[in-house]
Amino acid sequence: MKEQKITTSFEVYPDLEALPVEAKFLMQKAIAAREDAYAPYSKFKVGAAVALENGVYVIGSNQENAAYPTGLCAERVAVFSAGANHPGVSITQIAITASASDYELKEPVTSCGACRQALLEYEHKQESPIEIFFMGASGSVVKTKSVGNLLPLNFNSSFL
Repeated sequence: MKEQKITTSFEVYPDLEALPVEAKFLMQKAIAAREDAYAPYSKFKVGAAVALENGVYVIGSNQENAAYPTGLCAERVAVFSAGANHPGVSITQIAITASASDYELKEPVTSCGACRQALLEYEHKQESPIEIFFMGASGSVVKTKSVGNLLPLNFNSSFL
């Protein structure tokens, strides 16, 4: 047996104000998107904003449905919209924020497994990393330089 270790690193900013200007702008777009989320069942609103290499920004928010499996997370709404409306344009950054209606969410919230896999597909397709910033409704903001940091043992097209 051979033991291997997987390590990853993240940057943590104390709050939104500490972010670099461009990242703060992107997170503010995600916060605005979060407010428009349709989350009547979970009461957990998520917003995402995607920055494209051509300077265009695409937003998404979670969209729930009474038939739970048919809803869609904010991250996938945003990246699928970017892919459909701006094919061939690389994603450089994504900002993700979440809030709960029953309590103040101060901890950074990252993507679910399905979203991580979908984001990773875009990173592989464009052959360049996508920076991700994520936060709760307030508090610290976490940055990772690649989707691969969120899903280090990942499934991709090389297995097909």
